[in-house]
Amino acid sequence: MIDSVVEVAAISVPGQQEHYGLPFPLALECRGVPSLDATCRWLASNAESLLRQASEHGAILFRGFPLATAEDFDRFVTAFDLPNFPYDESLSNAVRVNRTPRVFTANEAPPTATILFHHEMAQTPVYPSRLFFFCETPAATGGATPLCRSDVLWDRIEVQRPEFARRCRELGLCYSLVMPDGNDAQSGLGRSWQTTLRASTPEAAEGRLRELGYRWEWLEDACLRATTPVLPAVRELPDGRRSFFNQLIAAFQGWKDSRNDPSKSVSFGDGTPMDADAVRLAAELAEQLAFDVPWQAGDVALVDNFVAMHGRRTFTGVRKVLASLVDKQVSPAVAAVH
Repeated sequence: MIDSVVEVAAISVPGQQEHYGLPFPLALECRGVPSLDATCRWLASNAESLLRQASEHGAILFRGFPLATAEDFDRFVTAFDLPNFPYDESLSNAVRVNRTPRVFTANEAPPTATILFHHEMAQTPVYPSRLFFFCETPAATGGATPLCRSDVLWDRIEVQRPEFARRCRELGLCYSLVMPDGNDAQSGLGRSWQTTLRASTPEAAEGRLRELGYRWEWLEDACLRATTPVLPAVRELPDGRRSFFNQLIAAFQGWKDSRNDPSKSVSFGDGTPMDADAVRLAAELAEQLAFDVPWQAGDVALVDNFVAMHGRRTFTGVRKVLASLVDKQVSPAVAAVH
């Protein structure tokens, strides 16, 4: 039996941008009806080129490929031959549900909750270099995944707020989060300290935090406030670009629930408070640079986590967008992580 041929072409999509002569995101459409086996072989043979293009463009939107299920998406990601980063090994604060060992729901926060721009897990010492999203079912209305080129954002921040940019670059950031005693699916910050730290007792949680260089405080109702070591706010990319690699916008403006006050969620690395006006400007600039992924069933987005931020718009109806993390990295701020 002769297998189907995979034909892929670059396309334009509504709202697509151009930065430094490159489209953002790069959009690739599969022509014809290839099998999933053929698609995975094509991905494997082109993986190096696709990953390079994701870094250059910030993200790639794959459209028209033969994917319908979480298992199909798992095979799509596996074809890139990158090490899986299981969600249960992360320090993320969001509640998520695994569908396969490498695929999970993007976020279980209510549809009325906006998830602000951030780099995945940049508020922790452990983060993926890349992440994949898959649209299983688009929302009835809304529900886009906005993307923002953080290297472009950094260039604009440096011009408009040079002193703030200097402090970000030189001082870094510390994040503080209160984790509940037991998962709270009604909050975008609702992942429990037991699940986050993979610890069944307070003593085990403290051991994990000590290992990672955190400071901590036990609160009422067995909640845990944890504060990170100093983490970078800016990342140097291999080609000389700088990226605004952090969770500052999301933390300072969005880390709010019954346990958390966003104004107390982040400080400069020396403990001094953030310049609220500068953070608001950074958020405004990010929105000006936003590209909202217009999800269609079967779409996949490959996001270079060092180059592009992402978020989530509010929505109505049922929205099923799945995610997969790859290539776990450890911040140089932490000497050893188990």
